[in-house]
Amino acid sequence: MEESALASSWSCPASLLAAGQSAKFRLRCWDRTVEGFLVNHDGRFYAYVNRCAHAGTTLDWWPNEFFTDDGRHLICATHGAIYLPDTGLCIAGPCPGASLTPLPVAQQGDTLIVSCPEGEP
Repeated sequence: MEESALASSWSCPASLLAAGQSAKFRLRCWDRTVEGFLVNHDGRFYAYVNRCAHAGTTLDWWPNEFFTDDGRHLICATHGAIYLPDTGLCIAGPCPGASLTPLPVAQQGDTLIVSCPEGEP
């Protein structure tokens, strides 16, 4: 997809994202491209900017893999920062107390819609 064609929202069917799964996407926010990811954690959906609060690198170990082996937390591939999936709060590793940047998630029927947050980051 061309950068000029990116939208300020992204959607997918909730039925395609089983518990413990994730989906990556790109949005156009604040005149720049933002890579994000959506996770299904315990049947609830959360989205974040794909940027570690510690190193500023992307989190995923492999494309679209964000969860620890036990599926309880999100983990950064660079330095092992551990985040809570429901809040984005870093609870272990090099950045305790820092947080991932959340993205708003709305559900309309079976469709999940992730959009840019209000205001500049």
